[in-house]
Amino acid sequence: MKNFTLTVLLVLTTSLLFAQQDNKAKEILDKLSATTKSYKTIQIDFSFTLENQQEDIKETNSGWVALKGEKYRLHMPALGMDVYSNGKTNWSYLPDAGEVNVTDNTPGQDNSLNPANLFTIYEKGFKYRYIGEKKIGDKNAYVIDLYPKDLNKDFTRVKLYIDAANYHIIKAITYSKDGNTYTVALKNMKTNQDLPDSYFTFDPSKHPDVEVNDMR
Repeated sequence: MKNFTLTVLLVLTTSLLFAQQDNKAKEILDKLSATTKSYKTIQIDFSFTLENQQEDIKETNSGWVALKGEKYRLHMPALGMDVYSNGKTNWSYLPDAGEVNVTDNTPGQDNSLNPANLFTIYEKGFKYRYIGEKKIGDKNAYVIDLYPKDLNKDFTRVKLYIDAANYHIIKAITYSKDGNTYTVALKNMKTNQDLPDSYFTFDPSKHPDVEVNDMR
């Protein structure tokens, strides 16, 4: 009977601890969301690292992303790609190939590795857990793990590091089922810049030699 009582107490204590962690995670994520949505626009530089320890692979590239509501523009020179999105249509511009692929912007589309989605990835389709605090450079960061509710996703977890001082994302690590980890580290953030809607739309007239592949 004594062992049974201790077991029940342990289960209840563990459950309570997880509930507190989840509440803490929700509080932090809600503040992150409110902070992000308070900005009219966001521009940020980032580094993108692919690592696979088993295959002895580690590659780091850089880029930048601009956000305005549902609109975004993503520049990843190492991949030879620029992506424009006005919230309804996406243009994937490949300068070296001299072509641009036009597709519909599909809500809920799985683009978990896209830096443009880092600011809202946690809002739908995830469970979350507060892990604790960690020093990242000279910043104190909250650490939160996100777990996809859909177990068929090709990744198992996303670890977010959130600046405890201003509720900006410092970095995110995605753990893929194939053994790869993808780390996006954010830096040089600018907010409320004057970015017209046209900035997020690819204009074929400015690229007359580019082949347009309309895949809608």
